[in-house]
Amino acid sequence: MNQLNNLPSTPAYLYLQDGTLLKGKSFGAKGTCGGEICFNTGMTGYQEVFTDPSYTGQMLIMNTAYVGNYGVRDTDVESNSVKIRGLICKNMSARYSRFMASDSLDKYLLDNNLIAIYDVDTRALVQHIRNKGAMNCVISTEFSQVEDLKNELSKVPDMAGLELSSEVSTQEAYTVGDEQSAIRIAVLDFGVKKHILTSLAERGAYLKVFNAHTDFTTLQAFQPTGYFVSNGPGDPSSMPYAVATVKAILAEDKPLFGICLGHQLLALANDIPTFKMHHGHRGLNHPVKNLETGKSEITTQNHGFGIVPEAAQKSDKITITHVNLNDDSIEGIRVNDKKAFSVQYHPESTPGPHDSRYLFDQFIAMMQ
Repeated sequence: MNQLNNLPSTPAYLYLQDGTLLKGKSFGAKGTCGGEICFNTGMTGYQEVFTDPSYTGQMLIMNTAYVGNYGVRDTDVESNSVKIRGLICKNMSARYSRFMASDSLDKYLLDNNLIAIYDVDTRALVQHIRNKGAMNCVISTEFSQVEDLKNELSKVPDMAGLELSSEVSTQEAYTVGDEQSAIRIAVLDFGVKKHILTSLAERGAYLKVFNAHTDFTTLQAFQPTGYFVSNGPGDPSSMPYAVATVKAILAEDKPLFGICLGHQLLALANDIPTFKMHHGHRGLNHPVKNLETGKSEITTQNHGFGIVPEAAQKSDKITITHVNLNDDSIEGIRVNDKKAFSVQYHPESTPGPHDSRYLFDQFIAMMQ
């Protein structure tokens, strides 16, 4: 037991699909869990990251050296529960210093039955994933032998082709904001973050949030002035039902705004295919250039899929509005002759810088 930080020293094991085996120590719940490994480059905002529905099915490496040092609080969430499958860290802190915090990260993980491993060289592990690409893995406090870990890993589904939005979408429609507002937004919930809804409601909009499989006629019955297509987990190419709904919205020609998965679905609705990225973009420090203004933005991102750049560049249906300055991936599009646009990144920026919040203002202005 680490007396200074009161951390447990129970062994835990991380086993990757390529045969890499790492030994660390257990934090949070005990047991075995598996999913696709990914890494987040942000230094703060771990609780918002853990509760982001777009992370459903992911085993998350936090790049920052310490996780847990400012505790947790009820308001720092993007959904009603932890959505990551497992957590991988270098150092974890059972103590916290933030006076606003309500509890420790350790208790939070236990309450949410989340298995974590720490005392892992995460810088080396991130370099490995960056070079080898995303792959499945398992964390276990129950098994230490490779054959047992392989057996557990075989139970984990591949992310490619996986439809996960149905798992995280609201089952019952609900409303947010001022019911008397003239701006009414129908939200297709594929795993929407709470602060996206807040960002729109704070600008005077009245929102009704619908289940992912809601048909266009039901959305239309709300008499919206605009439509929002949300972020979410999984492979967009496994969601033809959602693409059909987006096409129906485009045909009505009312304002439409899509974020992340919503961006990918808008591309698919315009015959631009998506692809699984080598290792994805996750963090709150990714540079993006706005091609229409010439300005750069530091953005919050969380995606493992993207739209095919060559197809987007050749399309006469859309105009590319934003590109990633690290790898030239497509970060934003606007549909020609329609009031529809989308971005791959997260302008609500929780956590992250506020460079991109103007996009919510643009959407509101389109509906006024």
